[in-house]
Amino acid sequence: MAVPKRKSSKARKNKRRSNVWKIKAPAFCKCTHCGELKVPHQVCSNCGYYKDREVVKVEG
Repeated sequence: MAVPKRKSSKARKNKRRSNVWKIKAPAFCKCTHCGELKVPHQVCSNCGYYKDREVVKVEG
């Protein structure tokens, strides 16, 4: 079984882990009904439509 000969330093360990924790910006797409930007595969918060059907009644 492979065992490290020396303890890996905090800097080396953190360099290795750095790519895992990068935050990506969320993807956006235009709503087909109102044209507002929204998260894909979710109901539009502006008009309440999803896939050309009204799912949620939005007041205002």
